[in-house]
Amino acid sequence: MHSSGYRANALLTFAVTILALMCIIASFSDNFNFPSPSTQIQIMKFNWFQKQTHGNDEVSLTMNITADLQSLFTWNTKQLFIFVAAEYETPWNSLNQVSLWDAIIPAKEHAKFWIQTANKYRFIDQGSNLRGKKFNLTLHWHVMPKTGRMFADKLVMSGFRLPDEHG
Repeated sequence: MHSSGYRANALLTFAVTILALMCIIASFSDNFNFPSPSTQIQIMKFNWFQKQTHGNDEVSLTMNITADLQSLFTWNTKQLFIFVAAEYETPWNSLNQVSLWDAIIPAKEHAKFWIQTANKYRFIDQGSNLRGKKFNLTLHWHVMPKTGRMFADKLVMSGFRLPDEHG
């Protein structure tokens, strides 16, 4: 017959195989979730718009962020990482992205929220390219599962414009 070492090895191999199979099934089941998140971002005011001593434009703004991201949560979701980015074009770059605010949502109960906040991170452009510039605010999210691959998506809100003059 087989020794206890062989039996322990067979049992451990069987347990790991079953665990791997369960993880694959869990990851596969997320493919049947079709989320429909919604968000709205409003700019309440521009706190300041100034030219720094190095010649760079800097903006501080206050935003209202309303979001319902509950549909992104499944039984396999560990947490969401979300951030708001300002996106605009310059003559040198077709896409400039500046992260303004971020958060981690640990549970579905916290995924429906409203917050009024100033930008958490500095909105600076290297140069004087921001005066009168049109820009988009985009809410990006990364879904971090308990098992399987991460996925990311975004919602773009367009039609925002920076002031024409520093002030």
